[in-house]
Amino acid sequence: MKKAFINWSSGKDAALALYYTQKNKTFEVTHLFTSINSVFNRVSMHGVRTELVELQAESIGIPLIKVTFPETPSMEDYETIMRSNLQYFIHKNCMNSIFGDIFLEDLREYREHQLDQLSFKAHFPLWKKDTLLLAKELISLGFKAIVVCVNDAYLGKEFVGRLFDESFLNDLPTEVDPCGENGEFHTFIFDGPLFKTPIAFETGTIVHRTYPKPKTVEEENLCSENIVNNGFYFCDLIPK
Repeated sequence: MKKAFINWSSGKDAALALYYTQKNKTFEVTHLFTSINSVFNRVSMHGVRTELVELQAESIGIPLIKVTFPETPSMEDYETIMRSNLQYFIHKNCMNSIFGDIFLEDLREYREHQLDQLSFKAHFPLWKKDTLLLAKELISLGFKAIVVCVNDAYLGKEFVGRLFDESFLNDLPTEVDPCGENGEFHTFIFDGPLFKTPIAFETGTIVHRTYPKPKTVEEENLCSENIVNNGFYFCDLIPK
Protein backbone atom coordinates (compact mmCIF):
# COMPACT_ATOMS: atom_id res chain seq x y z
CA MET A 1 0.00 0.00 0.00
CA LYS A 2 1.04 3.59 -0.56
CA LYS A 3 2.03 5.55 2.51
CA ALA A 4 -0.15 8.32 3.93
CA PHE A 5 -0.33 10.59 6.96
CA ILE A 6 -3.57 11.75 8.53
CA ASN A 7 -4.30 15.28 9.67
CA TRP A 8 -5.13 14.49 13.26
CA SER A 9 -7.28 17.03 15.10
CA SER A 10 -7.73 14.67 18.09
CA GLY A 11 -11.47 14.61 17.37
CA LYS A 12 -14.14 12.29 16.10
CA ASP A 13 -14.00 13.07 12.36
CA ALA A 14 -10.26 12.41 12.15
CA ALA A 15 -10.77 9.19 14.09
CA LEU A 16 -13.53 8.01 11.76
CA ALA A 17 -11.46 8.94 8.69
CA LEU A 18 -8.58 6.88 10.07
CA TYR A 19 -10.94 3.99 10.84
CA TYR A 20 -12.31 4.01 7.27
CA THR A 21 -8.80 4.18 5.78
CA GLN A 22 -7.53 1.25 7.82
CA LYS A 23 -10.68 -0.82 7.36
CA ASN A 24 -10.64 -0.37 3.57
CA LYS A 25 -6.86 -0.86 3.44
CA THR A 26 -6.64 2.23 1.25
CA PHE A 27 -3.26 3.39 2.57
CA GLU A 28 -0.66 2.53 5.14
CA VAL A 29 -1.08 5.38 7.61
CA THR A 30 2.41 6.02 8.95
CA HIS A 31 1.88 9.17 11.03
CA LEU A 32 -0.64 11.37 12.78
CA PHE A 33 -0.03 15.02 11.87
CA THR A 34 -1.28 17.58 14.40
CA SER A 35 -1.20 21.38 14.59
CA ILE A 36 -0.17 22.75 18.00
CA ASN A 37 -0.56 26.27 19.38
CA SER A 38 2.97 27.01 20.60
CA VAL A 39 1.82 29.58 23.17
CA PHE A 40 -0.56 27.30 25.06
CA ASN A 41 0.90 23.92 24.00
CA ARG A 42 -2.52 22.73 22.94
CA VAL A 43 -4.10 21.44 19.74
CA SER A 44 -4.94 24.36 17.49
CA MET A 45 -8.65 25.25 17.49
CA HIS A 46 -9.59 22.38 19.83
CA GLY A 47 -7.71 23.47 22.93
CA VAL A 48 -6.71 19.91 23.91
CA ARG A 49 -3.45 19.52 25.82
CA THR A 50 -0.59 18.17 23.73
CA GLU A 51 0.00 15.40 26.28
CA LEU A 52 -3.45 13.96 25.53
CA VAL A 53 -2.74 13.80 21.79
CA GLU A 54 0.52 12.04 22.55
CA LEU A 55 -1.44 9.50 24.59
CA GLN A 56 -3.82 9.01 21.67
CA ALA A 57 -0.93 8.27 19.33
CA GLU A 58 0.57 5.82 21.82
CA SER A 59 -2.70 3.96 22.24
CA ILE A 60 -3.43 3.91 18.49
CA GLY A 61 0.12 2.80 17.74
CA ILE A 62 0.91 5.42 15.08
CA PRO A 63 3.71 7.98 15.58
CA LEU A 64 2.72 11.61 16.07
CA ILE A 65 4.26 14.53 14.18
CA LYS A 66 3.53 17.92 15.76
CA VAL A 67 3.72 21.16 13.82
CA THR A 68 3.75 24.25 16.01
CA PHE A 69 2.23 27.59 15.10
CA PRO A 70 2.14 30.97 16.83
CA GLU A 71 -1.16 31.83 18.48
CA THR A 72 -2.47 33.91 15.56
CA PRO A 73 -0.38 33.16 12.47
CA SER A 74 -0.85 35.17 9.30
CA MET A 75 -1.85 33.25 6.20
CA GLU A 76 1.70 33.62 4.89
CA ASP A 77 3.23 32.35 8.15
CA TYR A 78 0.78 29.45 8.29
CA GLU A 79 1.59 28.28 4.79
CA THR A 80 5.36 28.71 5.24
CA ILE A 81 5.38 26.67 8.45
CA MET A 82 3.20 23.98 6.90
CA ARG A 83 5.38 23.66 3.79
CA SER A 84 8.48 23.38 5.96
CA ASN A 85 7.00 20.57 8.03
CA LEU A 86 5.73 18.68 5.01
CA GLN A 87 9.32 18.20 3.88
CA TYR A 88 9.57 15.39 6.42
CA PHE A 89 6.97 13.38 4.51
CA ILE A 90 8.58 14.10 1.16
CA HIS A 91 11.81 12.55 2.47
CA LYS A 92 9.80 9.53 3.65
CA ASN A 93 8.06 9.21 0.25
CA CYS A 94 4.76 9.59 2.07
CA MET A 95 2.87 11.71 -0.44
CA ASN A 96 -0.76 11.18 0.54
CA SER A 97 -2.61 13.31 3.07
CA ILE A 98 -5.88 12.22 4.68
CA PHE A 99 -8.50 14.62 6.06
CA GLY A 100 -11.73 14.22 8.01
CA ASP A 101 -13.58 16.99 6.14
CA ILE A 102 -17.13 16.17 5.07
CA PHE A 103 -18.66 18.93 2.94
CA LEU A 104 -16.78 22.24 3.14
CA GLU A 105 -15.92 22.81 -0.52
CA ASP A 106 -13.71 25.90 -0.03
CA LEU A 107 -11.62 24.18 2.61
CA ARG A 108 -11.16 21.08 0.45
CA GLU A 109 -10.12 23.17 -2.55
CA TYR A 110 -7.63 25.07 -0.42
CA ARG A 111 -6.09 21.88 0.95
CA GLU A 112 -5.84 20.27 -2.48
CA HIS A 113 -4.27 23.38 -4.01
CA GLN A 114 -1.65 23.78 -1.28
CA LEU A 115 -0.69 20.11 -1.30
CA ASP A 116 -0.60 19.89 -5.07
CA GLN A 117 2.15 22.50 -5.13
CA LEU A 118 4.37 19.99 -3.32
CA SER A 119 3.09 16.97 -5.32
CA PHE A 120 0.99 15.60 -2.43
CA LYS A 121 -2.47 14.14 -2.96
CA ALA A 122 -5.32 14.91 -0.58
CA HIS A 123 -7.90 12.26 0.33
CA PHE A 124 -11.26 12.65 2.06
CA PRO A 125 -12.77 9.31 3.18
CA LEU A 126 -15.85 10.96 4.74
CA TRP A 127 -16.60 13.29 1.85
CA LYS A 128 -20.29 14.03 1.17
CA LYS A 129 -21.51 11.38 3.60
CA ASP A 130 -24.64 12.19 5.59
CA THR A 131 -23.42 13.80 8.81
CA LEU A 132 -26.24 12.47 11.00
CA LEU A 133 -25.54 8.94 9.78
CA LEU A 134 -21.81 9.45 10.35
CA ALA A 135 -22.44 10.67 13.89
CA LYS A 136 -24.62 7.69 14.68
CA GLU A 137 -22.16 5.29 13.04
CA LEU A 138 -19.33 6.65 15.18
CA ILE A 139 -21.36 5.99 18.31
CA SER A 140 -22.51 2.53 17.19
CA LEU A 141 -18.92 1.49 16.41
CA GLY A 142 -18.03 2.12 20.05
CA PHE A 143 -16.07 5.34 19.65
CA LYS A 144 -16.28 7.61 22.66
CA ALA A 145 -15.74 11.36 22.46
CA ILE A 146 -16.22 14.40 24.65
CA VAL A 147 -17.13 17.88 23.43
CA VAL A 148 -14.17 20.15 24.22
CA CYS A 149 -15.10 23.33 22.37
CA VAL A 150 -18.32 25.03 21.27
CA ASN A 151 -18.83 28.15 19.20
CA ASP A 152 -21.09 30.45 21.21
CA ALA A 153 -22.75 31.70 18.03
CA TYR A 154 -24.37 28.26 17.78
CA LEU A 155 -24.35 26.58 21.21
CA GLY A 156 -24.41 27.54 24.87
CA LYS A 157 -21.98 26.70 27.63
CA GLU A 158 -24.11 23.72 28.67
CA PHE A 159 -23.02 21.77 25.58
CA VAL A 160 -19.28 21.81 26.28
CA GLY A 161 -17.91 18.99 28.43
CA ARG A 162 -20.69 16.60 27.37
CA LEU A 163 -20.19 13.16 25.88
CA PHE A 164 -20.83 12.92 22.17
CA ASP A 165 -23.72 10.46 22.33
CA GLU A 166 -27.34 10.06 21.25
CA SER A 167 -28.49 12.40 24.01
CA PHE A 168 -26.13 15.11 22.78
CA LEU A 169 -27.35 14.68 19.19
CA ASN A 170 -30.98 14.85 20.29
CA ASP A 171 -30.36 18.11 22.15
CA LEU A 172 -28.69 19.92 19.24
CA PRO A 173 -30.68 22.77 17.68
CA THR A 174 -31.90 21.92 14.18
CA GLU A 175 -29.53 24.46 12.57
CA VAL A 176 -26.44 22.79 14.08
CA ASP A 177 -24.76 20.09 12.01
CA PRO A 178 -24.65 16.71 13.83
CA CYS A 179 -20.89 16.49 13.19
CA GLY A 180 -20.23 20.17 13.84
CA GLU A 181 -18.90 20.47 10.30
CA ASN A 182 -19.55 24.22 10.21
CA GLY A 183 -17.37 24.75 13.27
CA GLU A 184 -20.23 24.61 15.79
CA PHE A 185 -18.34 22.28 18.15
CA HIS A 186 -15.24 20.10 18.43
CA THR A 187 -14.47 16.87 20.24
CA PHE A 188 -11.71 14.79 21.75
CA ILE A 189 -11.85 11.06 20.99
CA PHE A 190 -10.73 8.91 23.91
CA ASP A 191 -11.80 5.33 23.19
CA GLY A 192 -12.99 3.07 20.40
CA PRO A 193 -11.87 0.52 17.81
CA LEU A 194 -8.61 2.36 17.07
CA PHE A 195 -7.40 2.33 20.68
CA LYS A 196 -5.52 -0.37 22.58
CA THR A 197 -6.53 1.30 25.85
CA PRO A 198 -8.82 4.28 26.62
CA ILE A 199 -7.29 7.69 27.26
CA ALA A 200 -7.71 8.48 30.96
CA PHE A 201 -8.57 12.06 31.85
CA GLU A 202 -10.75 14.18 34.08
CA THR A 203 -12.63 17.33 33.14
CA GLY A 204 -11.33 20.64 34.42
CA THR A 205 -12.56 24.19 34.21
CA ILE A 206 -14.68 25.64 31.43
CA VAL A 207 -13.43 28.95 30.04
CA HIS A 208 -14.77 31.40 27.48
CA ARG A 209 -12.38 33.03 25.03
CA THR A 210 -12.93 35.58 22.28
CA TYR A 211 -10.77 35.68 19.18
CA PRO A 212 -10.42 38.19 16.34
CA LYS A 213 -11.77 37.39 12.91
CA PRO A 214 -9.84 34.40 11.46
CA LYS A 215 -6.79 34.83 9.25
CA THR A 216 -6.38 31.30 7.87
CA VAL A 217 -8.75 29.12 5.90
CA GLU A 218 -8.71 26.43 8.60
CA GLU A 219 -9.64 28.96 11.28
CA GLU A 220 -12.54 30.17 9.16
CA ASN A 221 -14.04 26.72 9.55
CA LEU A 222 -14.38 27.46 13.27
CA CYS A 223 -16.01 30.84 13.08
CA SER A 224 -19.33 32.44 12.33
CA GLU A 225 -19.63 34.71 9.33
CA ASN A 226 -20.05 38.48 9.41
CA ILE A 227 -18.84 39.08 12.96
CA VAL A 228 -15.70 40.80 14.15
CA ASN A 229 -14.96 38.60 17.17
CA ASN A 230 -15.69 34.92 17.73
CA GLY A 231 -16.42 33.45 21.13
CA PHE A 232 -15.80 29.86 22.23
CA TYR A 233 -16.31 27.80 25.36
CA PHE A 234 -13.50 25.34 26.09
CA CYS A 235 -13.56 22.45 28.54
CA ASP A 236 -10.11 21.62 29.84
CA LEU A 237 -9.20 17.92 29.92
CA ILE A 238 -6.57 16.90 32.44
CA PRO A 239 -4.61 13.65 31.87
CA LYS A 240 -4.78 11.18 34.73
